[in-house]
Amino acid sequence: MTRLLVRAAAAIAATCVAASANAQTYPNKPIRMIVAIAAGSVTDVIMRAAATELAPRLGQQLVIENRGGAAGILGAQACATAAGDGYTLCVIYHSTTSYNPLLFEKLPYDADKDFVPVTRLFFLTEGLFVNAGVPANSVAELKAMAQAKQVALNYGTLGEGSFPDLFLRWVNNQWGSNIVGVPYRGGGPIAQAVAAGDIQMSRVGVGNFRALVEAGKVKALGVSAAKRTPLMPTVPTFAEAGLGGYPGQGWWGLAVPKGTPPAIVTRLNAEFAKLFREQKFVEFLDGQAVDSSPTTPEEFAAFLREDRKAAETLIKIANTPRTEYKPEQ
Repeated sequence: MTRLLVRAAAAIAATCVAASANAQTYPNKPIRMIVAIAAGSVTDVIMRAAATELAPRLGQQLVIENRGGAAGILGAQACATAAGDGYTLCVIYHSTTSYNPLLFEKLPYDADKDFVPVTRLFFLTEGLFVNAGVPANSVAELKAMAQAKQVALNYGTLGEGSFPDLFLRWVNNQWGSNIVGVPYRGGGPIAQAVAAGDIQMSRVGVGNFRALVEAGKVKALGVSAAKRTPLMPTVPTFAEAGLGGYPGQGWWGLAVPKGTPPAIVTRLNAEFAKLFREQKFVEFLDGQAVDSSPTTPEEFAAFLREDRKAAETLIKIANTPRTEYKPEQ
């Protein structure tokens, strides 16, 4: 028994030494960064800019891999099955850890066990947008249209159970309407679909729609902020527009697969948090209509626990039942 204990202790010590050595030489090859949203969406634009800034600081290229769709489940699954060696970074959001575990049975990942929190990155400012041809210039006029049910209204979501989908369910419950959700893989594709008239409306990040609003292809009816955004000063807040009372705010953060050495988590936190606090990069984020909000790993973990509680409240309000997750075919 004594020999077994000695061997076990030696094995553990060797593992610790190897992990320490790996952390000291980290990184020594390119790093994959899985972004759970389609290319061209606001978060994708931000993370590509971050990757460019961080490459010389880390001494290695950060390669973006977009895994959009299914309310972030596809991206989360890819992250959960990756090695915990520091060479896969997971850009996660509210659906990944707060909503999906409450909405779906048989998820292909465990939100509480498969990821190690690194840092929260930013909060989204979202807006309610409609195609320019929709004969509604306010939330009140859109509500009247939806309640009359004389015109079919389709709304872009990020998949069943996603934040935009829950908002749609809440609106339909509040208004007694039957606006239909149509899934897309990211805010960028949703914005293009609204502009083209493929769908009539959606609620996603403001940054996806700014150019389209300025071009007159899309109308903004409200924004999800406590006060009006300087990017669209004439657009009312949701509270001003008559959409107050819906809890929750979209956010994005960084995690790594379970088993990633603590020293690597600390290094990644330091680099990402520093960048997301730098004035020049914060000004860039302001232009994307997001609020930079980096944290320590411990603060992010505590935030995730509280956000799960907020998700429970929102899901009850939206009257959304728990269902079995079925992979996309």
